[in-house]
Amino acid sequence: MRTILHSDLNNFYASVEMLKHPEFRNKPLAVCGSIEDRHGVVLAKNYLAKSFGVKTGDVFWQAKTKCPDLEGIQADFSAYYDISLQIMEIYKRYTDRIEPFGIDECWLDVSGCAKYFGSGKQIAELISGEIKEKFGLTVSIGVSWNKIFAKLGSDLKKPDAITEITPENYRTLIWNLPAENMLFVGRATKEKLHRFNIFTIGEIALADKDFLFGKLGKWGEYLYRYANGQDDSPVTAVNQDRKVKSVGNSLTSYRDLMNFEDVKTLLLLLSDSVATRIREGHYGKAHTIKVTVTDNQLKTYGKQERYAIPFRSAGELGKKACKLFSEFYDWAAPVRAVGVSVSDFAQTKEDLFDFSSGSRKNEKMEETVFRLKKKYGYNCVQRAQILKDKRFFDMDVSGGHLIFTDDNKED
Repeated sequence: MRTILHSDLNNFYASVEMLKHPEFRNKPLAVCGSIEDRHGVVLAKNYLAKSFGVKTGDVFWQAKTKCPDLEGIQADFSAYYDISLQIMEIYKRYTDRIEPFGIDECWLDVSGCAKYFGSGKQIAELISGEIKEKFGLTVSIGVSWNKIFAKLGSDLKKPDAITEITPENYRTLIWNLPAENMLFVGRATKEKLHRFNIFTIGEIALADKDFLFGKLGKWGEYLYRYANGQDDSPVTAVNQDRKVKSVGNSLTSYRDLMNFEDVKTLLLLLSDSVATRIREGHYGKAHTIKVTVTDNQLKTYGKQERYAIPFRSAGELGKKACKLFSEFYDWAAPVRAVGVSVSDFAQTKEDLFDFSSGSRKNEKMEETVFRLKKKYGYNCVQRAQILKDKRFFDMDVSGGHLIFTDDNKED
């Protein structure tokens, strides 16, 4: 039987900031984006802030109404990334099978390590102690025989806890938990399960597998297996390449976007950044594009479309993104945030699908722009549309790329 750990650094962003700024240790603290702009969304909070009802996703001024003494500090992602890499070196002393799940979480496969370090729980205790001693940070670790239950274990007790979920105790420990506590049960799936009177993980486990498959397709089968501890997905080795499934970027505007021209500016910015990332990563061309929109009521909408002929140029991305947006958004409310992502990559020769001289010229032009940005900075060449709003023109969105590699994430 495998031994899998899931290590989750407690309140990572806020904990790092309290280490950097000891004056905040006994004060409610929120880590945000740009507090001056509406980017000031709470990304993390310490336990004092949480006790006042401050939540991740609150806009900073809203969080202040809940907790008038709340201190706000702008996120320092370079610091978080640096510490995350140093903690990764601790994990590597125990196993090379490490799979990150965000900057502050990892799965570790320590199967077969007992003769060197002890049981899974003992290894978790060693890791927890080292992180606390070296960094002053606490960690919650779940220990189980599969990734899903290990993740549940790290979520069960926080902060600074180790929870072991075994074949003997998993029904008692997790079957009474809400269904949405299980990884991959997002809001949409939770609502579907509730319609079938399925509210807990145990009710998923005891449901008829064929019924779940009929109602939820492959996800019904996955959830049934996960709830019964039948997850056999491997922990990716730390040096093993993971195939990129999609590339995207999103941006929250500093002001409400009131019309299509406003949104078009953001869509072109994001399309440029996604096209740059595709070239940087040598991912080939994409068949599918998706646009997501969050309005100023925090409702999210989206649509995707697949094209037979793959694409990767910023110009094509921008046109397709604008077309998609126009097809699904009805302007019931102003727009707050926009996202563009592409997926379904095809590794093709450059001229396999389009032999026109115009296409070849566009490709050469895009390649030239890419090289200029790489050499002189992202904003050295910009579209005229972006000049309509200087705040957008001055933005460097190249660093905001998101790369999704998980095959099973549904919500």
